[in-house]
Amino acid sequence: MPELCKYHDNIDSLLQTGGGCLTRERQNSLFDRLDWFADMARHCLPGSKPAIVEAHSGTAEAWLLMRQDGFGRAAPLANYYNFTFRPVFGGDYDEVTRLRLIAMIAAQLKPHAHQISMSPVPDEDDSASLLERGFVQAGWYVIREHADENHILQVRGRTFDQYWQERPGQLRSTVRRKSAKNIVSLRIESEFVNESWADYEAVYAASWKPAEGVPAFLQSVAQREAKAGALRLGLAYVDGKPVAAQFWTVENGEALIHKLAHVEDAVAASPGTLLSAAMFQHVIDVDGVRIIDFGTGNDAYKRDWMEEVRPRYRLKMYWPNHPLNWPYIARDMYRKYQQSKKGMNSE
Repeated sequence: MPELCKYHDNIDSLLQTGGGCLTRERQNSLFDRLDWFADMARHCLPGSKPAIVEAHSGTAEAWLLMRQDGFGRAAPLANYYNFTFRPVFGGDYDEVTRLRLIAMIAAQLKPHAHQISMSPVPDEDDSASLLERGFVQAGWYVIREHADENHILQVRGRTFDQYWQERPGQLRSTVRRKSAKNIVSLRIESEFVNESWADYEAVYAASWKPAEGVPAFLQSVAQREAKAGALRLGLAYVDGKPVAAQFWTVENGEALIHKLAHVEDAVAASPGTLLSAAMFQHVIDVDGVRIIDFGTGNDAYKRDWMEEVRPRYRLKMYWPNHPLNWPYIARDMYRKYQQSKKGMNSE
């Protein structure tokens, strides 16, 4: 196939044609698939108009799934449910081809938006760096900022028992003491059962957390992932009443922790901690995952369970010929000038 770049403002048409490389069979990550983006558009961003660009060069293809965000602006077709947002690639490509495809996408977006923002963008796979270089190559002014953090556990072949011995003593003591009391019963399900999902929603509604943003979106994801064998729904009960719940997915050697909550009235029994220990043991010893991803956010409790932190970035792209962008560009250039001046004075 020769070089080709297309802009789409309708995601339903992509669903009808299959969406190129955005399928489960071709993408390992949940957040890189067309069905995730389609659910996001349908349930979470129903009033937004998609701004999707696909680019092809030979057998290689790249997709950037955005949405219009007011006059002249574009933002990710994503929200707080996303662990990552990045361009999606398929086919045969090298780094030069990937950069070329991103530059093509950046050029294609110019007639549709003069300001573009993207977050949370990872860079352990060079996504943030690639986007920055590609948009600069296409003439955009790019500002890159630290936006969030992502806590992960690299299992590195350990059994759960080996991993558990390396956890903080207070955490291990809590699990040992509370388990011995046999107050909490635990269950981990991989099939979608309406009654169990109702228990999950009941726990979340009674927890300390704010009301769930879009419960229909999570339910749709859970049902679809269950059909693929990827759902892991953990539930904890005291006297038959659900008191803690966790929604995970597991596939391709990776476990994603999407949601967890517990009922405050049952906190003395530590049902959330006991359920977490059971979930970690299951995905490590039964599912044999390589990595466990706790998503974005720097919550203190994550440090007890995870061992590494990865940055997540926000990229802001400004088309420099548009007058509305001149103040943003000028401020950033002044900031960089001040930083360089400070650096020279410190030498």
